[in-house]
Amino acid sequence: MRVVKISVVAAALTLALSAPVVGQAEAQTAPPKPSTPAQTPPKPATLPQTPPATAPAPAPKPPMPFPADAKIAFVDVNTIAGTSASGKEASKKLQDLNNKKLAELQDKNKQLQGLTTKRDQGGSVLNDSARASLDKDIEKLQRDIQFAQTNAQAEMQDLTNELQGEFQKRLIPIIAEIAKEKGLHAVFSIADSGAAYYLPSLDISDEVIKRLDAIKK
Repeated sequence: MRVVKISVVAAALTLALSAPVVGQAEAQTAPPKPSTPAQTPPKPATLPQTPPATAPAPAPKPPMPFPADAKIAFVDVNTIAGTSASGKEASKKLQDLNNKKLAELQDKNKQLQGLTTKRDQGGSVLNDSARASLDKDIEKLQRDIQFAQTNAQAEMQDLTNELQGEFQKRLIPIIAEIAKEKGLHAVFSIADSGAAYYLPSLDISDEVIKRLDAIKK
């Protein structure tokens, strides 16, 4: 039987970068709360001496076997990406890059805050020349922060695209292999199929994860 081409959209692995602070807001003092008459604190509730009995957790149901006469199946790509070793490894790479870029932006924001505080609290100590020099440094650092944020987002997107491509190169052949073994006509991505209902036993995600992890090394 000829195996039809299966199109699966890899799960999005992007992580949002926090927007940098490009200026320092003036601190505001919260208005005092109106006084309220003293009230007698409520008496704490008494806990029962014997905890109530809890019903035992139901035993997990064994997975339903894949229907022998089925000609279609489904995969949950988000589950595969989030559960498989390959997906976890890709997520870690993105998380590491995100943390690195975020730390760089936070360091620049601290520098900006320091310059802004120095200018604003300088008062009469700073002459016009010194104040103008600080203003120039602040404006330059603000531009640097915006440029760094744009570059960080671009690097995150590039790495995301690269990891998605690698993930699909591993994923698609495995799905095609399972489809051929089961004599399937098509395998649909749950997220993109638009199906209002499907038989849970038609979900082959666990089998895909098992094979994906087996060939990871």
